[in-house]
Amino acid sequence: MHDDAHDPLQHPRHDHRKLGRELGLFDTDPLIGAGLPYWLPDGAAVRHALEEYIRDAERRAGYRHVYSPVLGKRELYEISGHWAHYSDDMFPPMDLGGEQIVLRPSLCPHHALIYRSRARSYRELPLRMAELGGMYRSELSGVLGGLTRVRAIQLNDAHIFCTLEQVAEEARAALEMIRRAYEALGVVPARYRLSLPGPGGKYVDAPDLWRRSTALLTEALDRSGLPYEAAEGEAAFYGPKIDVQVRDGAGRESTLSTVQVDFHQPEQFDLRYIGADGARHRPVMVHRSIVGSVERAVAHLIERHGGAFPAWLAPTQLAILPVSDTEVPAADALADRCTALGLRAEVAPPDRGSLGARVRAARLVPYQAVLGAEETAEDRLALRLRDGRRPGALPVDEALDRIGALVRAHSTALWDD
Repeated sequence: MHDDAHDPLQHPRHDHRKLGRELGLFDTDPLIGAGLPYWLPDGAAVRHALEEYIRDAERRAGYRHVYSPVLGKRELYEISGHWAHYSDDMFPPMDLGGEQIVLRPSLCPHHALIYRSRARSYRELPLRMAELGGMYRSELSGVLGGLTRVRAIQLNDAHIFCTLEQVAEEARAALEMIRRAYEALGVVPARYRLSLPGPGGKYVDAPDLWRRSTALLTEALDRSGLPYEAAEGEAAFYGPKIDVQVRDGAGRESTLSTVQVDFHQPEQFDLRYIGADGARHRPVMVHRSIVGSVERAVAHLIERHGGAFPAWLAPTQLAILPVSDTEVPAADALADRCTALGLRAEVAPPDRGSLGARVRAARLVPYQAVLGAEETAEDRLALRLRDGRRPGALPVDEALDRIGALVRAHSTALWDD
């Protein structure tokens, strides 16, 4: 298998803000506002492929998906603790009919309310609840940049409600989901960080719960066999967390994925389940994000791969290059066959330039198919791979089957030899 992943440290020139605009992935407009990028069709295709991968991985791991509103009453965040510990990063409340409504800075309070919407039994636990949902941070304009620091965030979020005995295994399973996702994305973690409270921070004052949470996360890391470093001052206000750190092309480090243990919000929202003994017990809440913010994840992928995404993630997976106008109808028919198979194909006709110019223009596309008179007559594809290899002329069905198999497997390999 040929691995098509790239090492970003060998490509310091990759700046996702510059590349994102050059490749037509996203852009901004002053009338929309700073920190509020919009996604163009090619960028939306990358984002959609990433989101569908996450949803599918979560479904296979036993998560159930929900939707919850991006607004909530101020009182909700007072109960959760966000208002006391996090209000500086929240947008100001809006007065609506005598109530104060805010844009949410987090999804966890909504999921806590969904959990407590009916009685729960120990037989339902662990209950894994996931959502790709919007949240908002009142970032200062001076720190905003591209997709890495934005004000409107699409978060890959999930909360596992479980017993104390289930916490370490659920956290370990979340770390394994993160490992598999990084493998599919061609992402290499820089390090695993156990993020602990530090002096002077706004943290929930419950020393015993912090000790228990830290011990459970340490157990999960040890079970996973992962090396990690402890870092003070990086915890969430309600509990410690495991942060999976990545580095960009300039060597700057950021958090892509997290696993957190939370005793605080189950207490605040009086979450309960009926145990095997018939008594009411308090669940533990494990917060887990495979790729965190979709915006930050795509920014890292742009810089990691320089726009040459793994085939399953690429905006255009197959560029179809008819040699002359005579082959254009066959090229259009081939594009339709690709669409029916779930592949993203684009025809680059002769009016876009010489064949050489069109090959160069499609240099970041994983697969190119040159269609001449011979290929059209024989229903074959003369494939060129992005890395320069040429598997030769193959029957169309075989070529598309092999490409489709690699895409469905979320492989970073371009070809299975």
